[in-house]
Amino acid sequence: MGPKTTKVYEALRARLAAGEYAPGDKFPSERTLVDELGIGRTALRQVLTRLVVEGALEVRGRSSYRVPGAVSVKAPEGLEPWQIHGERDLYDNEWVKLQLWDVEPPGVERFEHHVVKLHHVAITAVLDDQDRVLMMWRYRFVPQQFGWELPGGIVDEGEEAADTALREVVEETGWRPKSLEHVVTYQPMVGMVDSPHEIFVGHGAEQVGSPTDLEEAAHIEWVPLADVPGLMARGELMGSGTLVGLLHILASRSKPGVTAEH
Repeated sequence: MGPKTTKVYEALRARLAAGEYAPGDKFPSERTLVDELGIGRTALRQVLTRLVVEGALEVRGRSSYRVPGAVSVKAPEGLEPWQIHGERDLYDNEWVKLQLWDVEPPGVERFEHHVVKLHHVAITAVLDDQDRVLMMWRYRFVPQQFGWELPGGIVDEGEEAADTALREVVEETGWRPKSLEHVVTYQPMVGMVDSPHEIFVGHGAEQVGSPTDLEEAAHIEWVPLADVPGLMARGELMGSGTLVGLLHILASRSKPGVTAEH
């Protein structure tokens, strides 16, 4: 894409990342976007095709686009949550807190359940225009193995998760994403561990220096997305955040009806 087309792509990407459109919303028509953005229809379709391939838009009919994420299933009603009667600390330091919670599930006698509280974490998958993702090859001493990971780290007190995501990418890789989009917040071990993980996807990046956090990565590389299934099969993708981020990207790009001809 040329400079003007790239600028339009980044502008539409920023709108989607900012949440201007809810899941399931119809995206403005090609005619509306052509008039608003001052771009030719052929160049606009090139931009829209890229957004569809990236999973940011869905094709609905001829030249009609919607924001993905609409669902038909509804949450069940009438179910009662567990009652929490109290909690007590067993161990607490700056990295981990171990507690016992006094809980009562509906229709079940009260009992004490271990709860582990860890930090709030932000992780980012940065993509370039060659369908590659920015990853780190590093050693993890707990499983005692090397593997590929996405950059990420702890959200500092008072810091926004998006700011953490951007900061960690720069510190750990030396690259700065041009845009960030939040895709999901999840708990990696929901039955016992409280550690919110927030996953972001970044698009485009410029190298702004060398990694400053030398402990984090032995090697930085742009890894082709086509290699991800093979790396997964070989057990070389480390950590739930890396897997969730990469699987989100692959799932978004494999939706029915996503073709290069639209």
